[in-house]
Amino acid sequence: MSSPATTSPPPADLKRIVAASLIGTTIEWYDFFLYGSAAALVFNKLFFPGSDPLVGTLLSFLTYAVGFAARPVGALVFGHYGDRLGRKKLLVLSLLMMGGATFAIGLLPTHATVGTAAPVLLTVLRLVQGFALGGEWGGAVLLVSEHGDARRRGFWASWPQTGAPAGQLLATGVLSALTALLSEAAFTSWGWRVPFLLSGVLVVVGLWVRLSVDESPVFKAALARAGTRRAEGSAVEKLPLVAVLKYHWRDVLIAMGARMAENISYYVITAFVLVYATSHTGLSQQIALNAVLIASALHFAVIPAWGALSDRIGRRPVYLLGAVGVAVWAFPFFALVDSGRFGLLLLAVCVGLVFHGAMYAPQAAFFAEMFATRMRYSGASIGAQFSSVAAGAPAPLIATALLADYDSPTPIALYVIAAALLTLLAVGVARETRHRDLDAVDGTATAGAVRKTGAAEGGASPAVPS
Repeated sequence: MSSPATTSPPPADLKRIVAASLIGTTIEWYDFFLYGSAAALVFNKLFFPGSDPLVGTLLSFLTYAVGFAARPVGALVFGHYGDRLGRKKLLVLSLLMMGGATFAIGLLPTHATVGTAAPVLLTVLRLVQGFALGGEWGGAVLLVSEHGDARRRGFWASWPQTGAPAGQLLATGVLSALTALLSEAAFTSWGWRVPFLLSGVLVVVGLWVRLSVDESPVFKAALARAGTRRAEGSAVEKLPLVAVLKYHWRDVLIAMGARMAENISYYVITAFVLVYATSHTGLSQQIALNAVLIASALHFAVIPAWGALSDRIGRRPVYLLGAVGVAVWAFPFFALVDSGRFGLLLLAVCVGLVFHGAMYAPQAAFFAEMFATRMRYSGASIGAQFSSVAAGAPAPLIATALLADYDSPTPIALYVIAAALLTLLAVGVARETRHRDLDAVDGTATAGAVRKTGAAEGGASPAVPS
């Protein structure tokens, strides 16, 4: 069995690259999750007043879902230019857009001040957030994957994935502290704005770190080869989107299916649980926030461990374990939350996020290894973000509507199980990718060798021209 040939950068450089990706994804997810938490706690009162409380929550989650609708557009735009111009430039732009939109939300007038203009402005800024996040994820994980130690790619590429729980931890922690320190009236009046305004400070730090790293060497090499072929007139380079749909349509569908259980379970466990625990079991907002806060810390810790395991046994076995886990845990999750006891609520969220981490950790390397370099940003982003429209976007909305209609968690648990079955099918038919050499998948000269290597190692996707 041949081993990956990608040259590892010096340890100090790799750690700086990982840090640049991690801090950026942490800030972006902080901004995105902050909105989700605020949608569950205060936006229904401030931007959609006069409705039934549960209807107000549904309307609030609808603006939450709008951000997901913009993510595929961001994936297309950022993927195209990221495959043409490079990963680093687009990552800087995504950070500026996300941070700017989040800071502006902190300055928004409410419905009481400007009437219907308030939810309209909120929705526009949510669209900007979603557009930016649609381009952030693919670039961040590729920057690490393409720089890095090929034999430990799953471990290193999982670190940008920890930006999700880190952002959740930061967003929930700030909200939890404010709800503990302020009265409900003060938090509703002005306290909710503070975490949004803090995003401005975080963006400055993130830009300073992100601007200090170099472009991916794998991308630079592929760009040089494409330039040589154009100069020789030996090939006409296709648009990244066209190339992805021609060479990697199967991989895009697999990535979309793989995201279903991962995306839906995450937003049920971390966003919808805030609504369910407070409205259905009578727990306070503070208790629900504290449970998500502690569980997010555990989630952060287990993701690199799952990523390291995927380097030893493969991406698919770890991913499949996570999908089975969230399906099996769906009914016990709600039974524990229904107990109304903090310890059991915490156990429910912690175990759910551990299983989620088994899908989320190998996802970065798994998706990166599916695609050729000059279409990798587009392919990984499209596969990841188009599925979010059907998965994460409506998950809190569907769960809240099911709760309103049935007054029972059973339909919600079945919803999570159905998503897990789709993911099991998608990952089950996928090829194992952990021995893929990211540099070798570019260029017609190596195509035959990579096809043979892929077949010997369990079926990496065939090489295609960059």
